[in-house]
Amino acid sequence: MEANGAKQSHWDQVYSTKALEQSSWYQPKPSISLDFVQQFSIPKNAAIIDVGGGDSLLVDHLLDLGYQNISVLDISSKALERAQNRLGKRGKAVKWICADAAKFEPAEQYDFWHDRAAFHFLTNTADIQHYAQTAAQAIKPGGFLVIGTFSEQGPIKCSGLEITQYSEQSLVQVFDGQFKKIHCQQVDHLTPTQALQAFTFCAFQHTFCE
Repeated sequence: MEANGAKQSHWDQVYSTKALEQSSWYQPKPSISLDFVQQFSIPKNAAIIDVGGGDSLLVDHLLDLGYQNISVLDISSKALERAQNRLGKRGKAVKWICADAAKFEPAEQYDFWHDRAAFHFLTNTADIQHYAQTAAQAIKPGGFLVIGTFSEQGPIKCSGLEITQYSEQSLVQVFDGQFKKIHCQQVDHLTPTQALQAFTFCAFQHTFCE
C-alpha cells in the first residue's frame, strides 16, 4: 500500500535531513512500549503492528526478543528505507507498509497494535474516527491497542505540524465502545536536546465480539 501527497513529502523531507539520533522522538530503548508487550504476555508468534513506526528502534528490540510477525507502518518511504537498511537481513522478516495512518486499510488482523506519536498528528474528526474504526476492525477480539500521544502539557506542534493533545479522559473517549481501558499513564520523554515532552499513554483491550 502506498501513501502519497503533501504529508508524505513533508515526512520524507524530515527523514532525509535529520538523523535518527537527532529526532525529538528518538529512544535508544522504547521501554514503555516494551513494558506493555511484557505486561500483556504477547506471544512470540503474535501479529504486531507499529503504526507510525518510522525508523524507530522498537522493531529491533522486538526482533531481539524473538517476535516473528511484525509489521511497521509509516507514511514516509524514506523512514522505512532507513529502518530496513539498519536492520539488513533481519529486516526481511518484517512487513513494511507505506501508508497514511489516517487512511490505512489493513489487509490482516493484529493481536497487538502499537502507536507512539502518530495518532496525535490526526487533527480532524473524520480522520480520528476513521483511525478508531480501523483499529476496531483490525485488532482481533481480545487483542491489545497501545496509544502514546502528546498530553495536554505536551507540545502543540511537532516537526512543523499541528497536533492534537490528549488527556487520559479524551483519549479513552475516542476508543470507548469497542475497547476497554486497561491502564493509562503520564510519561515525560527526554529528547536528544534535553527537552521534556509530556505524553499520555493508554492501553486498551478489544472487547468487540462478532
